[in-house]
Amino acid sequence: MKQKQIFFWMIFLFAGMSLMAQEGEVVNHIFEGNEQASSEVFDEAEMSYRRALSKAPEKPEALYNLGNTHFQGQDFEEAKQRYFQTQKFAENKSSKHYAFHNMGNVFMKQKDYAKAVEAYKNALRNNPEDEETRYNYALAKELLENEQEQQQNQDQNDQQDQQDQEDQQDQDNKDNNKKGDKDKDSGQDEEDEEGDEGEDEENKKDEGDQEKENQPKEGDQEKQQPAQPRQTELSPEQVKSLLEAMSNQEKKVQDKVNAEKVQGTPVRGQKDW
Repeated sequence: MKQKQIFFWMIFLFAGMSLMAQEGEVVNHIFEGNEQASSEVFDEAEMSYRRALSKAPEKPEALYNLGNTHFQGQDFEEAKQRYFQTQKFAENKSSKHYAFHNMGNVFMKQKDYAKAVEAYKNALRNNPEDEETRYNYALAKELLENEQEQQQNQDQNDQQDQQDQEDQQDQDNKDNNKKGDKDKDSGQDEEDEEGDEGEDEENKKDEGDQEKENQPKEGDQEKQQPAQPRQTELSPEQVKSLLEAMSNQEKKVQDKVNAEKVQGTPVRGQKDW
């Protein structure tokens, strides 16, 4: 759908011979500007309209036509300002209708569809029968709805992306926590194993110390061993004397035994036949 534009170069004829000279100059500048705009000499047209406004700053015709020259030169901000001034100082609905219509065209160029809808709506309040305004209003409204739908979809996608990122972050945190707990348990097991190894080494050391304590010292071994009789070498004379003494002792014992055999032991309770 192509936007329709209205460019209406306002020309007002002032009847009567009692027009003031200054107002006549304003009208002449506006007329010159319209001729120049029709020839698409927009720079000169702008100068003519400005001359008119220098003498009558609130002249709706000069403001509106100056806005048109800015629109043709793609200076939409300046054109919007002039159209706004036009509807403000306009003395009839027709002038207000044209000002709001072209203001809507500026907002369409700027893709500000919400403001364009409002501008065309105001234009229709002043002239509900204008088909071009009705057409532009419908177009702006459709584009605004599409934009709002796209924005809503974009917001939903952004929200979903944000939720996905948060979920992923939560999952990453959980995975990191699990890994940390696993590493911690592994480290504790290693410490326990090292502790057990240390205890085993300590036990072995204690057992070794105990065995060492139970082993007698070299000096103790000598004390615990029974004293060995010392062997003494006897001279031949000592051996002979020892043999004679043993022989004499043995003879005495034998004599005593023989004497006891002769004497006998008395029998008690002998019976006769």
